[in-house]
Amino acid sequence: MLDQNLRQSEIEKRNQLQHNKPRVYEKITRFKDKVERGESIAIIQFQYNYQCNFRCEHCSIKGFQGKQDKRKFTIEDVKKLSYEADEMGLAHLVITGGEPLIFKDYDALIAAIDPSKFYISSDTNGWFLDAERARHLKEIGVDKIQLSLDSLDADSHDAFRGAPGSHARALRAIDAAQNAGLNIIVQTVVTKTRLHTDEFIRFLEFLNAKNVGVFVTYAKPVGAWEGHFEELVDLDDMAYMRELEKKHNVFTHLTPSYGLDLGCLAVKRMISVTQYGDVLPCPYIHTSIGNVFQESLQKIINRGLSIKYFGEYVETCLIAEDRKFIHDYVVKKIYGKPLPVPYDEVFDAESDYIKDKVDAAWVEVE
Repeated sequence: MLDQNLRQSEIEKRNQLQHNKPRVYEKITRFKDKVERGESIAIIQFQYNYQCNFRCEHCSIKGFQGKQDKRKFTIEDVKKLSYEADEMGLAHLVITGGEPLIFKDYDALIAAIDPSKFYISSDTNGWFLDAERARHLKEIGVDKIQLSLDSLDADSHDAFRGAPGSHARALRAIDAAQNAGLNIIVQTVVTKTRLHTDEFIRFLEFLNAKNVGVFVTYAKPVGAWEGHFEELVDLDDMAYMRELEKKHNVFTHLTPSYGLDLGCLAVKRMISVTQYGDVLPCPYIHTSIGNVFQESLQKIINRGLSIKYFGEYVETCLIAEDRKFIHDYVVKKIYGKPLPVPYDEVFDAESDYIKDKVDAAWVEVE
């Protein structure tokens, strides 16, 4: 039965899923029960390959690139990850990088994930997303495009992304995705300053007029922005964003969905899996809670949920707003070390764990 708290747009998407991907639909209808049991319903943000054709000013994965001597995902590894995630009842996988549309094995990657088992989103900067490519993505089982766009001004966007002409190609990509029948949202980075500008409001109005929702990623002090704290949002800024959500089709990772308010999504509703198999609590908290080449995904997620910041309700964004978390865990324990930093070097065994969840976190699931 559908949750009565669902927005009309979510109900329509579920109806589509029930027809097109019944296995995915069935898993999503169990989400509320899973959450009530304390289980994860994580979207897997899959950093399959770090190759990229852009040099973005805010790149968050800079410290992960170029590790040529480490084991990397193969297509067979992807099949195993897909199987384990499906067995856990996870339903949504986001392919990211780098820039996914330059991956030579992109089609094989989609097949290995198995579109019948997952709602599949693909991040892209839009450079290679023309009408023909968009139709192809739809045909092979991709459901949604998450397109990066960071200004209405072409020069500002192109400079931010380090790619002249990228703004025009991103706008072309919107039309291509919509004409191919792909769902599409625009992802945009918002700093404290940008949030309160007329440009940002015009940006929302422009995209909403094209029937495109906007996903806001708050600036994070990691990657290429390591140590940049001056543009982080505070609680007042986040309250202002919630007011904008009432007027525009705009949302953040803290916006309730599927009728569920989970607060910070780390581990509960989001994990990142790196090209090297490490599982991060979210794309921006660069600690590994385990590696899928060494342990089961279930065991790793159980471990993550045993850490109080990820297993308990947290109202704010730990890595974008919570200055104490950023100082105590990111600055003091992650900055300056090879990434990702192992969880036992970041979180204290005596003070950072939920006692009644610790046993489950270290028990292998058969």
